[in-house]
Amino acid sequence: MIRWAIVFLVIALVAAALGFGGVAGTAMEGAKILFYVAIVLFVVSAVVGMMRGRRPTI
Repeated sequence: MIRWAIVFLVIALVAAALGFGGVAGTAMEGAKILFYVAIVLFVVSAVVGMMRGRRPTI
């Protein structure tokens, strides 16, 4: 999911550089939403993993 956030961020930067403000704004909002969703899912996964008492696999 972080990969998609980075893709949207790159699209927003390219669109902003070319002068497409609407596309850049939309892509930036998509990147923000995906980033926050990924962070929330990570925190939930970490809390559930700690509650189960399992050691993380690296």
